[in-house]
Amino acid sequence: MVESNDSIPLDAEKIYLGGKEHHVRTRCGSVSVIVYGDQDKPALITYPDLALNYMSCFQGLFFCPEAASLLLHNFCIYHISPPGHELGAAQICPSTSPYSADDLADQILEVLNFFGLGAVMCMGVTAGAYILTLFAIKYRERVLGLILVSPLCRAPSWTEWFYNKVMSNLLYFYGMCGLLKEILLQRYFSKEVRGNAEVPESDIVQACRRLLDERYGSNVMRFLQAINRRPDLTSGLKRLRCRTLIFVGDSSPFHSEALYMTSKLDRRFSALVEVQACGSMVTEEQPHAMLIPMEYFFMRYGLYRPCHLSDSPRSPLSPSCISPELLSPESMGLKLKPIKTRVSLEV
Repeated sequence: MVESNDSIPLDAEKIYLGGKEHHVRTRCGSVSVIVYGDQDKPALITYPDLALNYMSCFQGLFFCPEAASLLLHNFCIYHISPPGHELGAAQICPSTSPYSADDLADQILEVLNFFGLGAVMCMGVTAGAYILTLFAIKYRERVLGLILVSPLCRAPSWTEWFYNKVMSNLLYFYGMCGLLKEILLQRYFSKEVRGNAEVPESDIVQACRRLLDERYGSNVMRFLQAINRRPDLTSGLKRLRCRTLIFVGDSSPFHSEALYMTSKLDRRFSALVEVQACGSMVTEEQPHAMLIPMEYFFMRYGLYRPCHLSDSPRSPLSPSCISPELLSPESMGLKLKPIKTRVSLEV
């Protein structure tokens, strides 16, 4: 077992659920990176939303056989956790200096340099999508493409700022209490899966609730404060030259943010997919909805899914469910442009 964060050497690692965990010492402290797959393949890095790690934010996507086949066939996966958010994380010492969103973006650069990685594909959810977008703006030569789920790009609105302050106060006084977890679950999931008096919570919500129990409130508060002080990235979006694929659930509290971000990206290199009856965390709630758009996105890079799984009947996304515009040669496969595609959940 690894000891405390302060005593982790650069090469500390352990095997976890088929992946290898590395603790990489950076200027802002140790960061956990879970590596899956062949490290000779191109790299895809992931970054989760607030209070989550790869198990609670990307497990649904990577447990989806078709998506896992597409991703693991083409990439080595590097799951980066925000400080203090990894599985089994210790409480960060209270005397440790707070970090900013810029610090977290710079920390990603240090992780890439540690593993000897060049340009990488990036996938992030909400707060994690913001950090990866900031990273792509600061270090454009290190990013091949962005897959952003319910992303943020502006400074917090008054509504978000208020909710973040409420969460900060709850974390400070009560830690990961029941009310805080309810606010977070509303942030992540649509009401269809959160349940009500007549309908129980879905399995994914129950699993996420259990994983939230493992977080230290003070660790979550550090990430929350960094995100609540984030700068507006709008002016930098036009300078992005990597292709960007944005997913957002139409029930996400950040739906308007995703639409705004899409409107500010270069139309030649960006596309939007809206998923019906889904919250912010499309990776968990409707991972199949990401499959075909990602396939066409990766085609631009010469990457494909193994043939024997390419026509799986288990995916609710058949070509008849997708806007013809998305499947056109000028669209996702060759030249990306902003598309408002509503994905049906019915086969």
